[in-house]
Amino acid sequence: MSMEEKLPPRDEILQEFLKKYGSNVLLYAYKLKKWFPIRRGIKEVLLRKPPRYVRAVDGITFYIREGETFCLVGESGCGKTTTGRTLIRLLDPTGGYVFYKARPETLKLLKEILGEKIYINGDYVDLTTIPTKKFKPLRKELQIIFQDPYGSLNPRFKIKDILEEPLLVHGIGGSAEEREKIVLKALEDVKLTPADEFAYRYPHMLSGGQRQRVVVARAVILNPRFVVADEPVSMLDVSIRAEILELMMELKKRYGLTYLFITHDLAVARYICDRIAVMYLGTIVEIADSDILVENPLHPYTKALIAAVPEPDPSLRHKFKEIPIKGEIPSAAAIPPGCRFHPRCVALDQHPELKEKCTGTQPELIEYEKDHWVACWLYQK
Repeated sequence: MSMEEKLPPRDEILQEFLKKYGSNVLLYAYKLKKWFPIRRGIKEVLLRKPPRYVRAVDGITFYIREGETFCLVGESGCGKTTTGRTLIRLLDPTGGYVFYKARPETLKLLKEILGEKIYINGDYVDLTTIPTKKFKPLRKELQIIFQDPYGSLNPRFKIKDILEEPLLVHGIGGSAEEREKIVLKALEDVKLTPADEFAYRYPHMLSGGQRQRVVVARAVILNPRFVVADEPVSMLDVSIRAEILELMMELKKRYGLTYLFITHDLAVARYICDRIAVMYLGTIVEIADSDILVENPLHPYTKALIAAVPEPDPSLRHKFKEIPIKGEIPSAAAIPPGCRFHPRCVALDQHPELKEKCTGTQPELIEYEKDHWVACWLYQK
């Protein structure tokens, strides 16, 4: 399959979107792709076989409102983390558009640096048109909380140095004393007190929960607008997870943050998120408000994820529920034709009349009900 896909003009896509949803949207990803090339062997080169790719993110479309916590849910390997990193340009996209509503001062700076080389329309800039080396003005607005709280911190740096580094990079704080005040305030914001004591420790001297608080502090110290939270509590003890989630929600209200929250845990997603998008093998199969998606799932894959959530009732824990799914997730380098979920879909066994559609054509993401989107032939004519 070719990586190239002819997309409509940016102006046409953006204007149509704003007309439908208004300007309170912070970020709009349209047909976003991230494919990783697979290294070819000598035999493949000699036989002139076409290049192969791992289609980690394959043409997804969604939007995130200002002040919202938008969640990506799915199995490991479905493309959640790649999506988050591609949105904030830690990875360069293969295709698609990412319209982001930047601050006026940031847009002004981008225009001065790049002029007409980038796409700006009103308050929105297409992040895919900005060269990687010129992306620095937007780094203050787009931050990430990594999954591993120890692997994402430099073990040779003290906590003060870790938090001071982004301030130095962006020229914030006129003196060492001023930067130290900002660092200590950030530590107090994440409830690491006394701050002056934690500031001079090394990462290995902190617990897992404390290290993750440092990672959160580093993400918010530059006063960003948009934060990608990549499974921020999955590596923490259960007793600490709720504290970190509460901290993130408190910081969101205090600083007016918008989150893209990535997780594989639907129970956590329902607790923290306003809307949930379910990913499967590089595509989005369902989007809805968190309560609606959990209580009234449409896609067979979403139903399987919800069925896999442990039962909180102690009297039912000994009973094993039958999960409505079969087989293993295919490789993103060998995606099945048609609906990507059809090899594992039990609903297809109940509706054999849909076999030709399900195995031959990939369904589009449609709005089945108001603000409830699904990509499944069960709900399309």
